Amino acid sequence: MDFDWSVVISALPDLLQGARLTVFIAALGLLGGFIVGFIAGVCRAYGPPVLNVLAQVYIELIRGTPIVVQVMFVYFALPMLANVRIDGLTAAVFAITINSGAYLAEVVRGAFLSIPKGLTEAGLAMGLPMPRVLLKIIGPLAFRRLIPPLGNQCIVSLKDTSLFIVIGVGELTRKGQEIIAGNFRAVEIWSAVAIFYLVMTGCMTVVLRLIEKRMRIL
Repeated sequence: MDFDWSVVISALPDLLQGARLTVFIAALGLLGGFIVGFIAGVCRAYGPPVLNVLAQVYIELIRGTPIVVQVMFVYFALPMLANVRIDGLTAAVFAITINSGAYLAEVVRGAFLSIPKGLTEAGLAMGLPMPRVLLKIIGPLAFRRLIPPLGNQCIVSLKDTSLFIVIGVGELTRKGQEIIAGNFRAVEIWSAVAIFYLVMTGCMTVVLRLIEKRMRIL
C-alpha cells in the first residue's frame, strides 16, 4: 500500500485540534501536579510525622496504580461516591495532576534533601525561621537540581494524555482514532500522530535543556 500524503494533509486540522487539547491537558495537569508535588515533597522532607505519613500514603497509592485506572476511577467511580458529575476534560486534568504530583513529590524531596545540611543550620543560626531558610537558601539550589527529572516527568505526562482515549477526551490519539474510523487509513494517520508527539516532546526537550543551561546545573 502506498503512503498517501493527501490523507495526512486533509487530517491536519483535526490533528492540530487534538494536539492543542493534549498540550492544554498536560500543561494544566503538570501545573497542578507541581503544586501538589511540592507540598507533598516538603512534607516528606521536613513535615511533622502525621503529614509525612499522609504524603507517603498518597505517593505510594498513586505510584502503585496505573494512570488509566486512576482516570477511570475519577470519571466513573468518583461521581457515584460524591454524587457529582465530572466531565472528561476535568477528569483528565485531575488525573494528570494527582499522578504527576506523586512522582514530583519524590523529586522535590530528593532535591531538597540533597542540599548539605550545613546550609540549613547556617540559616537557622542567622535567626531565620525554617520557612525562610527553605525559600531563600535551600529552595533556589534545590530547584536547579530538580529541573532534569521535572523535564522527564513533563514528557511522560504529555504522552500519558493518550490514555484518556478511554473516557472519550478528544486529545490527539482520540482524534487519530476518529479519523481512521472514517477513512480507514491507519498507516498515514498513526504516522502523523507519532510525528506530532515527537515534535511536541522534542520542543519540550529543547526548552528544558535551555533552562538547564541557563541555570548552569552542575
